[in-house]
Amino acid sequence: MPELESAPDGDFSVNGNPVDATGHDGRPLVEFLRDVLNLTGTKIGCGNGECGACTVLVDGAAMCSCIVTAGSMRGSDVMTVEGLASDGRLTALQESFMRNGALQCGFCTPGMLMSATELLLRNPNPTRQEIVHFMNGNVCRCTGYAQIVEAIEEAARHG
Repeated sequence: MPELESAPDGDFSVNGNPVDATGHDGRPLVEFLRDVLNLTGTKIGCGNGECGACTVLVDGAAMCSCIVTAGSMRGSDVMTVEGLASDGRLTALQESFMRNGALQCGFCTPGMLMSATELLLRNPNPTRQEIVHFMNGNVCRCTGYAQIVEAIEEAARHG
């Protein structure tokens, strides 16, 4: 994963790039990412933090971007799904999602990838039970859970 730089005072960084959220303090972070920064990988699902489609990493921790504001990110490092790949190369986790058919319709995939990224950062060798428990906050409406768990297991083995 790329190293994130600090943003100037009063701002924050997204995928290592400083951003200015002036005038968007009360706007949900997911809307700021999509509408202002044109980072549309982060999806808007339920809008109340229940489905995980909008998951991003904030200072390395998975967070639903629909229930926090752009203004609350001041001084933080935010990473979206667009920030996972480095120099055009996908991460081992992204590759594993493709190999294992863990994509299905793709709507939940960005949030799943971001949550799984945090999991593997915290615990590079999770058990199946730990994966299932950790990913519990992400909903897949296509019921592709088996492939998602298998993809995370594979990424952990070959990470």
